[in-house]
Amino acid sequence: MSSAGRALPDVGLVVAARQGDQRALDDVVAASLPLVYNIVGRALRGHADVDDVVQETLVRVIRYLPALNDPAAYRSWLVAIAIRQVRDWETRRRVALNRDAGLDAIHNVPDPASDFAGMTILRLGLTDQRREVAEATRWLDPDDQELLSLWWLEETGEITRNEVADALGLSPGHVAVRIHRMKEQIQSARGVVRALRARPGCPDLGAVTAEWDGTPSSLWRKRLARHVRDCAFCGRLGTTLLPIDRLLAGMPLLPLPAGLGAHLPGAAAPAAAQAVVPPAPAAGPAAGPTPPGAVSADAGGGPSVVDLAVNRPRGLVPSLAAGVAAAVLAITMAVVILPDDPSAPSWAAPPSAAPTAVATPSVAPSPSARPSSKAPVAPAVSSARKGVGVWNFAGASQALANSRASWYYTWGTQHAGISTPRGATFVPMIRSAENVTAAELARARAAGPYLLTFNEPDLPEQANMTVEQALDLWPQLMATGSKLGSPAVAWGGPDPQGWLDRFMTGAEARGHRVDFIALHWFGADFTTATAVAQLRQYLQAVYQRYRKPIWLTEFALIRFAGGGSQFPGQQQQAAFLTAATAMLGQLPYLQRYAWFGLPATDKDRSGLFSDGTGATMVGRAFQAAR
Repeated sequence: MSSAGRALPDVGLVVAARQGDQRALDDVVAASLPLVYNIVGRALRGHADVDDVVQETLVRVIRYLPALNDPAAYRSWLVAIAIRQVRDWETRRRVALNRDAGLDAIHNVPDPASDFAGMTILRLGLTDQRREVAEATRWLDPDDQELLSLWWLEETGEITRNEVADALGLSPGHVAVRIHRMKEQIQSARGVVRALRARPGCPDLGAVTAEWDGTPSSLWRKRLARHVRDCAFCGRLGTTLLPIDRLLAGMPLLPLPAGLGAHLPGAAAPAAAQAVVPPAPAAGPAAGPTPPGAVSADAGGGPSVVDLAVNRPRGLVPSLAAGVAAAVLAITMAVVILPDDPSAPSWAAPPSAAPTAVATPSVAPSPSARPSSKAPVAPAVSSARKGVGVWNFAGASQALANSRASWYYTWGTQHAGISTPRGATFVPMIRSAENVTAAELARARAAGPYLLTFNEPDLPEQANMTVEQALDLWPQLMATGSKLGSPAVAWGGPDPQGWLDRFMTGAEARGHRVDFIALHWFGADFTTATAVAQLRQYLQAVYQRYRKPIWLTEFALIRFAGGGSQFPGQQQQAAFLTAATAMLGQLPYLQRYAWFGLPATDKDRSGLFSDGTGATMVGRAFQAAR
């Protein structure tokens, strides 16, 4: 039995586990996890509770395995337990949604940008029509998401039609009818996806979507599909669609988070996965909460039998308890974190960069600021995504180290007077057209694998560039070999015919490479819940338009009015930073973010540090952010 592959345990192993063989029980759980993870993840559409439901399923497998009458039916039994846990979760969620209100309610709603289809696209690198099919699944009726999770596994050869029927409590004939209806829904959604992605798009489609908030739903699928059927332009787009079955048949299981096999006894993580994601933290009490029904990792072992009279398997040994805890932690990481490069995620192992040194900040530093010569201490980085915009001030190097940021930038290709703390990286920027020189491009190439580009080209006081000017200069940036962020517009990122939209359309037409989208966002509403919701909506709208990873390189609460800037109080700013970074951590397409900015001055009351060690209230919130 290969626990690293997709095979489930054989009958002999299940029998041994039922009879109390602890090693066999460990192997059964380890081998079952990939299938459970895929069933639950797709059925829950990547909701943050995926880890909890997977954990509950595995605990029930451990608890009730001795009562399984037919070991040969283990796989059907396992699938039925997983589906039952999904249904229980859906019931609890509906009750919670009816009970909760206000800000609390948003945490119980699946984030459409972090659904399982998005994870599949991004982690398996799907292309062309398979990508469209995966995106189309977001538009299904809620009741069909559960069926989709099973049918998808049937198409990949993981389970049989009879096992699907057994899990749903239906006859094979009834399942066939439901699958046929679901496939018709996906087919109509594929036409919608293709029409929405078309460049240039249908002019009439914009009028139809004027009131759409950008979130896929069954209601809007029906409305948009009606337009696609009746529109000659959109209808032609769907004439080359291949059958769904052929596309999904070649689609593999979504791989488990790498490092998981190191903690589940008897399981070995696939070699490819080990090269993608760093290992999870060491198993043990600190690796995650003890699963419900499992003894703690420091508890003594007992007879390896399941005591059905109590609420836990009495003989569960520490290795399995710690393994399930580590599994939950690793699955959570997979749901909320998106590698920016599936083959070598830089946030997992930041590339060391030793750029030489002078910044061109977008905001002028204090005239009295002097470079700091004090060597920074190593930061305790609390998030691989977390960064900050830095311009020089007294104590800047120590403040940067104390901020616990994992990356920073200076609006230039150098960082004069600022030392890069151990464990952090510097990201260069070509700020404007005047910086596209051989010397600046050489420094950018030497500074690391990423390159930020033209800073707010849509503003006269910043890069102040036309779309055509940026496109003409772009090949010189591509020649650096760096991964390129789009020009970071001040606003209007998702707007049709806005600066960024025209740039991205032009880049595609010219064959220019853009690896990720860079954005700025400043909230004028200082109410925390409202500001966080507005930021999330903005990011989702941009992602849904361009389908590329996003770096949020400037954000804070600042109201620009009457030629000046208004700031909220420190407490309001800190509350927003805390809530916003928690929200950003749930967006798999959001690779990095950078707060604006590190120094606290009279003119910039969103700053984090007044000197090398003097953190503001906002700075303390940033230090704690993850």
